[in-house]
This record gives sequence, structure tokens and C-alpha cells, in this order.
Amino acid sequence: MAKRDYYDVLGINKNASPSDIKSAYRKLAVKYHPDKNQGDKSAEDKFKEASEAYGVLSDKNKKENYDNFGHAAFENGGGGQGGFGGFGGFNGSDFSDIFEDFFGDFGGGRRNSRRSSNNRGSDLRYDISITLEEAYLGKKQNIQFSSTDKCNTCKGDGSKPGYSAERCSYCGGNGKVRSNQGFFTVQQTCPQCSGSGEEITNPCGDCNGSGNKQTKKKISVTIPKGVDDGTRIRLAGKGEAGTRGGNSGDLYLFINVKSHDLFKRSDVNLFFEFPISIADAALGTTIEIPTIDGKKAKIKIPDGTQDGKQFRLKGKGMPFMRRGDYGDLYVQVKTEVPVYLNKEQKDLLERFRKIENEKSNPSIRKFFEKAKSFWKN
Repeated sequence: MAKRDYYDVLGINKNASPSDIKSAYRKLAVKYHPDKNQGDKSAEDKFKEASEAYGVLSDKNKKENYDNFGHAAFENGGGGQGGFGGFGGFNGSDFSDIFEDFFGDFGGGRRNSRRSSNNRGSDLRYDISITLEEAYLGKKQNIQFSSTDKCNTCKGDGSKPGYSAERCSYCGGNGKVRSNQGFFTVQQTCPQCSGSGEEITNPCGDCNGSGNKQTKKKISVTIPKGVDDGTRIRLAGKGEAGTRGGNSGDLYLFINVKSHDLFKRSDVNLFFEFPISIADAALGTTIEIPTIDGKKAKIKIPDGTQDGKQFRLKGKGMPFMRRGDYGDLYVQVKTEVPVYLNKEQKDLLERFRKIENEKSNPSIRKFFEKAKSFWKN
């Protein structure tokens, strides 16, 4: 089967700039990379085809030969200077360099990024329980936890004072090793130096070459107002120290907001039930309710208020995190039927029952109208 034109493969024209060629290949490489399309032979073929096209068009001499002679420039060793010799000439080094250029730490990355990533300290988790009132107001708190810190003797280097790390003898300081697996060259982190490219030959006696020592840390943390149950707060660089110059990990605070005896929370809104008597519900009244900020608010209950009626107090809920506004407080009226009535109360209710008419209970009247219609049918 005849090979497709390399420009058609990458979807570009002959006047494309080197950056255009690289950009076109990058899109195809990301789309058809075998790691993303495992078991897809079509994707693998397209990836190989795109890589072959890029290997030619990204090289000035090879591109010039291809523009002049087409695919014939690379057949039978042809093409003169810079001849490609078919796709087999696209070696593992070329492949690795392309992807390191595009993706940085692809298969191991460059030396500086290796050190910061492979020697990075571990992240830590700390659970904090607070009350709903503390979540409303925000809180500063001192916490103490076990972690690692840089060794004072070697200053985190890992080597005995007066000595320094040496180039890794296994990978030659590259931090990665390569092995050929058919068409692909697989690049892996060096098992001896863990990707740092260096090894400790004279380890520090106090930290055994790790560069860190176990310690107790005590820091002050700020819990912003408005945090909810399950909120996670990241404190960058407050985790365990990295080894041999690596970056420190992060500390994550996981917030647990305790349940409240009065208020129930949903996002930034608060809810609670307020019990009133039948008389207050029927005749109307003014009630005084507590609010989460420790103050009080008044609500006017109109006459004829039904059980379950909800009243909204705007801005009396929880604060939005890192914003100046607040949610709302919803108060639901719970009408309480009196119990343990004395004789006078019973007599009054009997008199009330005798003189009340249908207009006083519209919901009851509507129900029985529907019931009568049901029985009739």
C-alpha cells in the first residue's frame, strides 16, 4: 500500500512553519498515543504514521529532500545527507526527545523536574472538628502533628558534611533508563537513584542519607468562616520535607462541622422548627427566635397560620466562603396540640367546636367535598 503524503498525514501544507508542524503532530500524538488507545490497532498505526511524518518534516535536511523527491528520497538508503532510511531510522532517542519537548516529564522528564517530583515529600492529612458557630465566625487554631523536617547536620543534602552526592553509576546521571520493546523505546525511572540522577556514597550519620529527620511540628492555621462539613483546605509546603533537595509535600486540613442542637444546615442556609400553640396559630402572635450569630430576631405570625408554614429571614444564614454575603434562615412553624387538658380547657374547646362553622376550616370542608364525590361515584 502506497504511503500517504506526510503533509496530508499531519493536516498541514508545505509552507507550514516548524511550530505549525510541531503543533499538528502534538495533537495527533496525544489523540492516538498507545497508552490512551490500548488494544486499538488503528490508533497505533495512525500514531506510527504521524510520528514518521514528523520525524521527516521536523528535520530541515530531511524535509528538503522529501520536498524534492517525495518518499523516494528515503528508499534504499537514498536521500543523501540526513537520509531517513524509512521509519526504522526514527530511533528511541528521537522519540523520547519529542515527547519530553511536548509533555515535560514524559517517562522521566528533565533533571530539575525529576529532582523536585521524585524527591518530593509526602502530603499529610489533619482532621479538625469545629462547631457550627465556629464555622460561622471562622477560627484560628494551633495544631501539632508528627512529620519530617530537613536534617540540621547535612542541611537536607543527605551526605556526610564535607561530601556531596555523586552521579548515579547505573543511569549515568540521567535518572532514567531505556529498553527497546519492538517498535517502541520504553523509558523508565532509574531503580537505583529513583530518578534523581545522583546517589549518596557517604551518607549523613544523623539521617542515614535521607536528608530528613522525624520531628513534631506545631503551626497556626486559619479556618475561614463559612466552611462546611467535608471542606478540604490545602496548606502548600506544610507536609513532609522532600529528600535531598526535593520540594516539601502539602498539608490538607479536613473539616468536620459538628451537628447542632437547634439549627440544621444545607449549603449556606439554616433551618429550624419553632413550636407554637394552637391559639397563637389561630389568633396570630409575634415570636422571638435565636440566630446563629448569638442574637435574636422577631417574626410576626399572622392569624390563621397553618402547621408547617415557613418564614424566611434573609441574610441570617451561614456566610459564603471568601465572600461578603450570607445565606438565609428558614423558620418552620410547628403547631402543637395541647395535652393534659384540665376541665376548663376542655369545656372551652367543646364550646368552640359547637360554634365553629365550615368557613373556619376550609381545608376540612374541601376534603369532605372530595370524599363525598368519591363515595357517590
